[in-house]
Amino acid sequence: MPEGNEIHRWAERHAAAFAGKMVRVDGPQGRFVDAGMIDGKKLRRVLAVGKHLGYDFGKDLILHVHLGLQGDFTEGSGPLPDVRGALRLRMWNEAAVKKPAVPGVSKRHAWYSDDDGTGHIEAAKVAWVELRGPMDCSIYSQEKWDALLERLGPDPLNGDGPEKMIARVAKSKKTIGELLMDQSVAAGIGNIYRAELLFRARLSPFTPGKEVEESTLRSIWKEAGVLMKAGMIDRRIVTTKPKDRPHKSGPVLKEEAHYVYRRQGRPCWISGTKILTKVMAGRNLFWCPVCQAGPDSQAQ
Repeated sequence: MPEGNEIHRWAERHAAAFAGKMVRVDGPQGRFVDAGMIDGKKLRRVLAVGKHLGYDFGKDLILHVHLGLQGDFTEGSGPLPDVRGALRLRMWNEAAVKKPAVPGVSKRHAWYSDDDGTGHIEAAKVAWVELRGPMDCSIYSQEKWDALLERLGPDPLNGDGPEKMIARVAKSKKTIGELLMDQSVAAGIGNIYRAELLFRARLSPFTPGKEVEESTLRSIWKEAGVLMKAGMIDRRIVTTKPKDRPHKSGPVLKEEAHYVYRRQGRPCWISGTKILTKVMAGRNLFWCPVCQAGPDSQAQ
């Protein structure tokens, strides 16, 4: 599932391409039945909070998109392509699709680990976008959008402070590894950032939330903002520091981008200890039992 960095990246790109303009919208395979409600209207702005996108077309007309596990966008310039695959929604600018295609490609989110952020179509020159496989693609009223925001925790990429997160963690007996996956605690942090932020904090994922120091939570929040912002530019989520990588300089190799995420059974870059994994909050958790020593840190 795309994490908050990717959602904010889409919001920035789609705003650059379409905000302030009249856009055409359709659901060519009949699975988005409300396309007519926003087709031909001006897109005012594109909102991002956590893992949710909101395309604001005015009073009570907010197109809500949650990509879920399978959803992804395809972008293009030049004329609209033929309809292919399980296409849920298309959005385009009529003037832009009459122009010739420009250099650049659209890379699938699934390839983020190989994507250095280059080679994409310049955002302002995107003429059309296609959406496939989202968990949700529907029209929200302002009331429904506001209710969503109320349910979500603060978002590190929206300039939110960590106070709401700290308050919720401090009262909870759940582990910090579970809490960081709860979008009502921190919006946008997903499985990769959970594992990597906890490692960088040298914090056991099995530590009960109420036992985590406030200073540690503030440090995690600050690092989340920095790392996720970097991930908006370079779609690779790189969380290792140069001094900790086998190659101290030069391009970050794919196998050196993370400390613990998907590195189970391999030696920790810091301690040399075997990285462990188990399911927590429905997703595979990864941690170093030495660097992140604490309650149950040796569990497998």
